Amino acid sequence: MPKGRLEAFSDGVIAILITIMVLELHTPAGTSWHALGHELPVLLAYVLSFVYLGIYWNNHHHMLAAASRVSGAVLWANLHLLFWLSLVPFTTAWMSEHRFPAIPTAVYGIVLLAAAIAYLILQTTLLRAEGDHSRLRVALGSDAKGKISVLLYCLGIGLAFADRWIALAVYVAVALIWLVPDRRVERHLTAAPAEPSEQVRE
Repeated sequence: MPKGRLEAFSDGVIAILITIMVLELHTPAGTSWHALGHELPVLLAYVLSFVYLGIYWNNHHHMLAAASRVSGAVLWANLHLLFWLSLVPFTTAWMSEHRFPAIPTAVYGIVLLAAAIAYLILQTTLLRAEGDHSRLRVALGSDAKGKISVLLYCLGIGLAFADRWIALAVYVAVALIWLVPDRRVERHLTAAPAEPSEQVRE
């Protein structure tokens, strides 16, 4: 089946989630730098979650660009991913408004871990729908970053009960890993159309 509706629906959900997080931000009680500093934990948590949602939107776009079609299983796998992403605004607010206590910080990591696993499930389901020799499978390769991210999330969740700041540093580190452009899919998509033109020149 065509993938356009899945892409449009996913884009809309992620846009709404970002809007919800913006609405959760509170205006400082005063007009001084001190008043703004009081809201700094909430602002920093918003930035981190915004980056995470942006990373998922970016990679989701590239992955579907390399896919030729979607199946019913892919639709459900995509909804599974969106479910966990929809909890990001809730856990962000719970964690930041209470100044990053252990349990909310761990729950934030659990949601990130669940979203990462859901993304891997979506990726696997797409690969099954595409077949063993699809351009998506070639473009994704071993997906080492995805597997490393899952391990780091588990580490961060455990560290939340020992030192919440180290746990947050782990969450930030995972985001930084994904901020580095991953051009596997993009290189493959831009290289693929060049082949017919080369054959014409021959």
